[in-house]
Amino acid sequence: MPDYDLDNAYTIDGPDSAKDLYGKWAATYDSSFGQGWGYIAPREIAAVFKDLNDGNEPILDIGAGTGLVAEHLGGLAVDGIDITQQMLDVAGEKGLYRNRIVGDLLEPLDIADGAYGGVISSGTFTHGHVGPACLPELLRVCRPGALFVCGCIPPVFDGMGFGSTLAILNAQGVIGPLSFRDIPIYDGADHPHAKDRGLVMVFRKC
Repeated sequence: MPDYDLDNAYTIDGPDSAKDLYGKWAATYDSSFGQGWGYIAPREIAAVFKDLNDGNEPILDIGAGTGLVAEHLGGLAVDGIDITQQMLDVAGEKGLYRNRIVGDLLEPLDIADGAYGGVISSGTFTHGHVGPACLPELLRVCRPGALFVCGCIPPVFDGMGFGSTLAILNAQGVIGPLSFRDIPIYDGADHPHAKDRGLVMVFRKC
């Protein structure tokens, strides 16, 4: 089994690349990255969602992976969607999700309009992964008032156009209010990204 880390993940270039890397990484992802790198962003993002939650269920965890976000959403109804079956298989062993969905966020989703009351994400909006092009489809599958709590990192927020996309959606009355949270991504581990900070995008579907 090759050794993977964040820098490998940052080299992803499209869906096929993501399936290959995360498929091979799935079995050791929690231990090598989640624990080994002190990855606490899922906990921090889940805490923001729970603090703002006012009946925003069921929740769609996008880029769900092995379920690190869902581990901190105990008691809430959550479905997980990921492009990689192997990652969802690991999550399935934990019994975290009502439903586990294999899907590409950049393609039409086989999900009914207004099916969800909230969307949460950690680690999906990052280098080489998914950009704001997925937002219209995610908004479609959510009902009015749905809560979005999605982590990002500042270079991706700027470089992939999240700022302008969110500003346009807000100006058009599609989303609002729009706010942000600053969170630590890692804790208790020594590695080149240990001091990186995360930006959490918080908004609701109008």
